[in-house]
Formats: sequence, C-alpha cells, structure tokens
Amino acid sequence: MTEIEILVCSRCVVRARASLTGCASQRNSSKRSGFLAEKMAAPGPGEYFSVGSHVSCLTCLGQQLQGEVVAFDYQSKMLTLKCASSSGKPNLNDVILINLAYVSKVDIIHDRTETPPPLASLNVSKLANRARTEKEDKLSQAYAISAGVSVEGQQLFQTIHKTIKDCKWQEKNIIVMDDVVISPPYQVENCRGKEGSALSHVRKIVMRTGRGKATRVVLFPLPDKVGIPCPQSETTRRSAEGPGS
Repeated sequence: MTEIEILVCSRCVVRARASLTGCASQRNSSKRSGFLAEKMAAPGPGEYFSVGSHVSCLTCLGQQLQGEVVAFDYQSKMLTLKCASSSGKPNLNDVILINLAYVSKVDIIHDRTETPPPLASLNVSKLANRARTEKEDKLSQAYAISAGVSVEGQQLFQTIHKTIKDCKWQEKNIIVMDDVVISPPYQVENCRGKEGSALSHVRKIVMRTGRGKATRVVLFPLPDKVGIPCPQSETTRRSAEGPGS
C-alpha cells in the first residue's frame, strides 16, 4: 500500500511526507519501460499511480473521494478519477479532478499491475463543441447576474435556451433568433417583434412559464378588533342574530 500524508496549515500546504511499502509501480519502473509509460507520477519523486488502480483520497475538508485512476498530471498535481455515476445509471460514470495540493491522505486500495487496455477513441471535435457551448452558457449567466437581471428574467432565459439555442442577452433584454425582444418584467406583453411563427412560439414559452398569467388579488375584510366592522350579507347577519331576531 502507498500512503501519502500531506501536512496542512490554515494557509497553505507546508510539507509533504510519503511512506512507501512495496509499491508495485516503483518496483517495476526500471524493468518495464513500456509499462512505465502507462504510470502516472505521484506527488513525491519516484512514486507513481497506475492507470486502472483504485485509490481513495481524503481532502483537507474531510471529504472522502474514491475511484479508478484515469490520469495524473505531475506538474499541476491533478489526479483524475472515474467513479460510479451519481445518477445511479450503470452505463454512466462520474469523472472528478482532484488537486492533490488540497488532499491530506491518499490510499491505494488496489494497485493495477497488468498493462491497461488501450484508450478508447474520442470525438475531439464533439468534445470541443460541447466545451465551447458550456463556456458560452456560463458566461451568459455571469453576464446576466452582473447586469442586474432579475431572477425571473434569468429563469426565463434558461427555459427559452433549452429549446432555442439562438438566444442571447442585450443589456437586460432577451434577444431570441435576432427577431424577438423580451424586455423586463418579461411578461407576454413585453415580447416584441415581427408578427409570425417566431414571436408566437416565444409568447407560448413565456405563457407556459406563468409570466403571462394575470394576477388575482383577493381582499379579505379586516377583523372587528381594529374598529372596522366586517361587511356581512343580509343572510349572514340574520344567521348570526338567530331566528326570530
């Protein structure tokens, strides 16, 4: 088992101390140069994580993280683990990135000794498009917050953006397909644009979110305690007075 303990103070990591006991990666590093390429360097010199090994990490906040080693970057001390899906779906996995500078303890539960299988092919173009889309979404959310857009406006934008990707902010106005403008307070009557299918569709979305419903105000009579008698109908007054009154 390989155990790496990191001493942490309130401001920074001050010193790292490692104790190795029969680390399979270290034993074979000089004999199997081909397998060494599949090893991932651990925080200290001469230490390695094996791809496919199962490790457990304890962060300095007390959070326990466990999973299969996918990758490790020596320079940034970033460890990538594949874990069971938080959604519970067996065909999916969660991938987490751990900064070992903020980890107080690492235990290797099972060290993989055989050569790991070749990496699966990745659609780099699809991943790049997905990353770009996610980045644009986050920047859009950040802009809305900095511009002082109301929570209702932000929620409406997210609802529209789920079905219409061509949706952006212009100050506090929502611009949909460059044809429809929704201005605060983001009601149906605040949707402006050329009459057509686009404007009609956007209005329906706004209506479904409840932004187009009229507000019904119910006024209750004040109690007698404040000196104002409650209005009563003739039937109610007679019932209260009793028969024969």
